Amino acid sequence: MTTETVKKPSVLFVCVHNAGRSQMAAAFLMTLGKGAIEVRSAGSQPADKVNPAAVEAMAELGIDMSAEIPKVLTTAAVKESDVVITMGCGDECPYFPGKRYEDWVLEDPAGQGVDAVRPIRDEIKSRIEGLIASLTPGAK
Repeated sequence: MTTETVKKPSVLFVCVHNAGRSQMAAAFLMTLGKGAIEVRSAGSQPADKVNPAAVEAMAELGIDMSAEIPKVLTTAAVKESDVVITMGCGDECPYFPGKRYEDWVLEDPAGQGVDAVRPIRDEIKSRIEGLIASLTPGAK
């Protein structure tokens, strides 16, 4: 099999509003994954805009999320993803056999300032680094 026929692993991050945790996770995976992993994020009840404190916290690390827009969770997004990581959407996430599901228990940054968002951001970064290692074994 040639490298052109190998499908990239795909990850979907889901939280209620798709405005904080899932957006930060997607931004980290896009940046740290260096294009090796397809990235999606969505929310069961998307907010009007991404949390400004989350945008600020990520900007501190050189990652720009200012143009991101919360998206609604669709069954198609779940079907198209190999890994589905939920962050507080509970039973609202559709389940399909054969998918890898993880639930990351993280504090919700909604309504919090950047000082409260930084530790959440840092926890997400740590988990993303582990996720990348699990999805791209042997990659440097």
